[in-house]
Amino acid sequence: MARSTALRRVGLVVLGVNLLLALAKGGVWYLTGSLAVGSEAVNSLADTVYSVVIVAGLYLTTRPPDFEHPHGHERIEPFVGLFVALGIFAAGGAVIWQALTAVLAGPTATTSNPAAVGVLALAAVTKYLLYRYCLRAGEAHRSPALVATALDNRNDILTAVAALGGVVGAALGFPLLDPLAAAVVGIGILYTGVEVVRDNLDYLVGAAPPEDLRAEIVRRALAHPDVEGAHDVIAHYVGPEIDVSLHIEVEGDRTLLEAHDIETAVIESVQELSEVDDVFVHIDPKEAGEWKPDEEVDRLADHGPDPEGRS
Repeated sequence: MARSTALRRVGLVVLGVNLLLALAKGGVWYLTGSLAVGSEAVNSLADTVYSVVIVAGLYLTTRPPDFEHPHGHERIEPFVGLFVALGIFAAGGAVIWQALTAVLAGPTATTSNPAAVGVLALAAVTKYLLYRYCLRAGEAHRSPALVATALDNRNDILTAVAALGGVVGAALGFPLLDPLAAAVVGIGILYTGVEVVRDNLDYLVGAAPPEDLRAEIVRRALAHPDVEGAHDVIAHYVGPEIDVSLHIEVEGDRTLLEAHDIETAVIESVQELSEVDDVFVHIDPKEAGEWKPDEEVDRLADHGPDPEGRS
């Protein structure tokens, strides 16, 4: 399935599931008056609203390249991820505020209700499945927006379990279990928001990719039999994709056509890595006096698996 089709489908699934959960929780809240279910209904309603933004954002990021955006629109995705992070921070702050308010107010008389327990348990299971679905799609298609959405769904599992714990705790005579558990969950939610911001900032500021990937880029460049060495290898994120530039060292007696073929072969080899978008290669002939040692290239070439076992 094409990346654009897959991402848009996932976005629509997330929107549909959040809308159904908001309606289910709202109905149980109306019938039972459970505050725990009511807060979860509001949470799902907020999820539905931001899911609309995610769907719109994924639609924009998966449009084909055009004259104004010759490299496509994928670079919008980190901004969608940061929007999700804002929602995570808001949810975490709201959960902590409600928890502190409930603790200060003291225990209240609360009764358990099978419908409340059922809808919260269903929400936890549904959110777990949605978390796995979004995470798998986000990692497979290198989508920071979907990975952020997956982490937000993981938060929703925690809030549903906390609400469920509050309902059951009240039935067992321990009403303070609800706000205390919610406070712990709220702290975890805020930490997840920090994770999402950190990951997406790497995409926005052009951070270097993981060392394993940089090492594989160097090994692929050096694998060509006519490449004697490499230096000034730079790999960095441009949105969720990676641009690579490097200098390769070749003997100066190559013809222009031979040098062109070497350059093309190195570019194609590096571009076979699914994370890589553009590759820029500069050829330094020996006689130009531009061959030079590069300790970082030497270190990366020896990093991880034996260079003869390249993938």
